[in-house]
Amino acid sequence: MTRERIFIVEDDPGLAELLVEELDAEGYQVRHQDTAEAAWPEIEAWQPELVISDLRLPGANGMSLIPKIKGLPVAPAMLLITAFGTVNQAVAALKEGADDFLTKPLDMEHLLLTVAKLLNHRRLTTMVATMRAETSASTFYGMFGKSRAMRGLYQQIEQVAGADTAVLILGESGTGKELVARAIHAESQRAEAPFLAVNCAGIPAELMESEFFGHAAGAFTGAQKARAGLLKEAEGGTLLLDEIGEMPLKLQAKLLRVLQEGTMRPVGSDKETSVNVRLLAATHRDLEAKVQAGEFREDLFYRLETLALQVPPLRERADDRELLAQQFLADLTADKEQQPIFSAAAMDCLYQYPFPGNVRELHNAIERAVTFCNGNSIEKEHLPERIQQYQNDALHELSADTNGNGLSASQEEPAKALRPLSEVQQEYVRYVLRETSGNKRKAAEILGVTRRTLYRWLAEDSS
Repeated sequence: MTRERIFIVEDDPGLAELLVEELDAEGYQVRHQDTAEAAWPEIEAWQPELVISDLRLPGANGMSLIPKIKGLPVAPAMLLITAFGTVNQAVAALKEGADDFLTKPLDMEHLLLTVAKLLNHRRLTTMVATMRAETSASTFYGMFGKSRAMRGLYQQIEQVAGADTAVLILGESGTGKELVARAIHAESQRAEAPFLAVNCAGIPAELMESEFFGHAAGAFTGAQKARAGLLKEAEGGTLLLDEIGEMPLKLQAKLLRVLQEGTMRPVGSDKETSVNVRLLAATHRDLEAKVQAGEFREDLFYRLETLALQVPPLRERADDRELLAQQFLADLTADKEQQPIFSAAAMDCLYQYPFPGNVRELHNAIERAVTFCNGNSIEKEHLPERIQQYQNDALHELSADTNGNGLSASQEEPAKALRPLSEVQQEYVRYVLRETSGNKRKAAEILGVTRRTLYRWLAEDSS
């Protein structure tokens, strides 16, 4: 890993030498200048993570560096050193943007702890800023994702939006099919007109025809007034028929007429009425199989299937899991003074679980974790039990497959069988890297994690 950079501005040669030696021994990259004028060009070019500056310097003092340093695109943290008599000036420097100050004579152990604290805070701040920037750049009409699968979906939405014809949206439950429909509407020429979404599975079969096509007054018992129906309510706009596979065959025939002729007949009426609405349909079922089973009209299926979009499941969007998890966490903790962060163990657990319930299940998992998290870190044990257990089962299975003697863990001696999960995980990571000839991109794909997670595992393995 790249060593963090620290720049020292100190005119006392003895103190400067001591600081350079101590910080270098701690593993930091260190540079030094004795005046603010000489330091600034180097700071600007080198872009350190931390600047340590004496408050009093020959020429311009340490205060003069604060606005310049904080004006950098990625500003370093700043630690001021001051004599006892100038503490009031140091407090003023904090108000100007310095991060902390220490008084002379310096306690080296205290200084090293302060340096570590400031660098850790800067890492967290930078990470949050990066995640927010990535989220902003990876948002498309309420959908979050930067994976290849999602970028392809965004492009398809833009392409079909202007066609003004029916679109079939396919995908597993919880993938966000309604969000796709809303995006199509928002990108279309009908964006200023109504968007209505209705779940066909939630309407009783005997009421469905009246709900969609409306009815004339007196058409049936209780129909005292005429009703326009959902198709007319969405006039000029877009109507999403979610779970269209649940629509009865009789209504499918009437829906096909709307698509082909742009007309419909309300229940109890003998007159056709025109309708101007774009129909979008969504389902998690295999409509082609329902056609073969005689449960869905073939002509309607092919009419809808002309423009079909497939929403990818979350298991095919490994690069999006952290982005989604961080976004859900931010949304769910927006009213908290301090937003918790995910521990490495919790995030690894989220990466490995296949999420059959997709994005909806991930959101629910984060909501549960936030509820049970009382501190500033979301840990693995805050996640739903099934997600924790999936990782435990997977690692135990890998332990049996990779112990090197062909025996399952239960067949080995007890002392060998009971190994820490972290040890089993690192062993499997090394095994995958050997099998991929050290290709980290391919290894990360096989492991179902991002390369950043793989690099973190490797760093932990070597420490």
